[in-house]
Amino acid sequence: MLKKLLSFFFLLQLFPVLLKAQDISLYTQINGRYDFTFIGNTLNPSENTNFSPTFLFTSSSATLNLSPDDRIERAYLYWAGSGPGDTNIKLNGVDFTPDILSNVVGTANNFTYFSAFKDITTFVQSTGNGVYTISDFDLNSYVSTYISNATHFAGWAILVVYENPNLTLNQLNIYQGLEALSPNRPLGIIDYMTIQLDNLYLISNTGAKIGFIAWEGDRFIQESERLSFSANGTTNILSNPLNPSNNAFNGTNTETNSSNLYNMDLDVYSIENYIVPGTTSATVSLQSGQDYVMLNTVVTKLNSQLPDATIVLENPIINCNSREITIDYIVSNFNSTEVLNAGTPITFYADAQPITTIFTQNIIPIGGSEIGTITLTIPNTIPLNFNLTANVDDSGNGTGIQPELIETNNSFQIAIELIVSPTFNNLEPLTTCNLGLTRGIFDFSNYSEIVKTDPSHIVTFHESYNDAVQNSNPITTISNYEAITTPKEIFVRIDNGCFSITSFLLLTENCPPTVYNAVSPNNDFSNDTFFIDGLRDVFVNFELLIYNRWGKHLWTGNNNKPDWDGYVEDGVGTTLAPDGTYYYILYLNDPNYPEPLTGYLYLNR
Repeated sequence: MLKKLLSFFFLLQLFPVLLKAQDISLYTQINGRYDFTFIGNTLNPSENTNFSPTFLFTSSSATLNLSPDDRIERAYLYWAGSGPGDTNIKLNGVDFTPDILSNVVGTANNFTYFSAFKDITTFVQSTGNGVYTISDFDLNSYVSTYISNATHFAGWAILVVYENPNLTLNQLNIYQGLEALSPNRPLGIIDYMTIQLDNLYLISNTGAKIGFIAWEGDRFIQESERLSFSANGTTNILSNPLNPSNNAFNGTNTETNSSNLYNMDLDVYSIENYIVPGTTSATVSLQSGQDYVMLNTVVTKLNSQLPDATIVLENPIINCNSREITIDYIVSNFNSTEVLNAGTPITFYADAQPITTIFTQNIIPIGGSEIGTITLTIPNTIPLNFNLTANVDDSGNGTGIQPELIETNNSFQIAIELIVSPTFNNLEPLTTCNLGLTRGIFDFSNYSEIVKTDPSHIVTFHESYNDAVQNSNPITTISNYEAITTPKEIFVRIDNGCFSITSFLLLTENCPPTVYNAVSPNNDFSNDTFFIDGLRDVFVNFELLIYNRWGKHLWTGNNNKPDWDGYVEDGVGTTLAPDGTYYYILYLNDPNYPEPLTGYLYLNR
């Protein structure tokens, strides 16, 4: 052993140390009538030195032996050793690859070491008690290299969490990662490691314990080696019959009372006398002046019979132009070790302003929930957009009425937008030419943007107020809409989840008629009559007079007579006007056109 230490520390002087790659932190918390145990085994035939063993086993076994009343809740497999990692091993003949692979680099030659993790809960639940055998775990290719500083090792462990109705209500915290102690030269310079254990709440210290999965510890290296536990300002060195206070990592399994777990440790310590009710955090400290130690997992079991109230808000119902909100809430007691009493207060806040306080109606069991619905009236001082917050175990002033396992998870927040009918811009009447009997063609497509005060609003046009309210029968021909009669009111729906309705008028005006002054009454269906576009059914009281070039009146027309085709009223000898130039006077008899229109036309037979 002296030869091993001299070689180890000589090499440390030559190479830098790079350690503490994956900090150990809380992985999961389990609350209820639970406890834990370890099983596992080494693959080292003997404790490693810098000349032995010259090989590592590729398989080993361990036995799980729970009582008939124990029900397996969780099971986690860990395997570790020299090198970057064996990522394909077998457990009872079944292939497993890691969920997490962690590495540290350290010791004399900057060698890499690994720890692998796999959640095997379903596998162990189905297998139950019996022998568990790891195989195809082969690190022999690294032995010749790592033997130089006696850090060739391999081992595995299964952490089993089980439930038993006869247990007290406990809180189990599982912390994991991969951190290493690698002492430096000269002898006596100590390496330290401190692991913070948070999320604790202790109601009674009865049965309190802490367990460790660690790798590569050596039984015969004891220089300044210490494992201590600190809580409430007091530090105590951990020890038990298998693990002296100066040699915590010495190849033992306190669950099986084994001292031949070469270069790995599965150790459990009682901390009943080192922790007091009300404890919420603690630390574990390790130190070593020689031994290279890798810490993988820390497990605590504490008696903490407390509820853990949480709340969720969902399904808000918000009505238009209303400051009332109806919302569902769920109060749960999932992560707990005690029931949540009826009468636990729940306070609702709009932004930071308390709105109302209600109370749970029933005792909520461990793992249970209570569902409720509440209608809240939001004060006018609260803006339309705000955060609605529900705090369970809050009496209305931010304080609760009972202690909980976790005091920081009582709140749930949801963003709320109260919806009011949208504002809009007024629309001017739209006027086009009268096509006859007040009929008109209109383009009001640009009104869909003009009416908006917010680009996100949705605009539709309707022919009746009821259609606009029901959002039915929208007008689709807004760029070429025909109004048979005018004035006509068009209704506009502006929608933002609520809606507003406005309207505008479609109007027609009598536009100046267009005279086509070429007439060829030869029945070829082209210019057979004197046609004036925009006259008939527009200027319904018009009067048209036709004269020859000598001023003789030949014909009078109005809205009730057909267009002139060269017919001469009261003609002498013939009623057909000959080819030539004629003159017209058109009285529109419209107040907007007080003067008659005059001009000439040419008749060509």
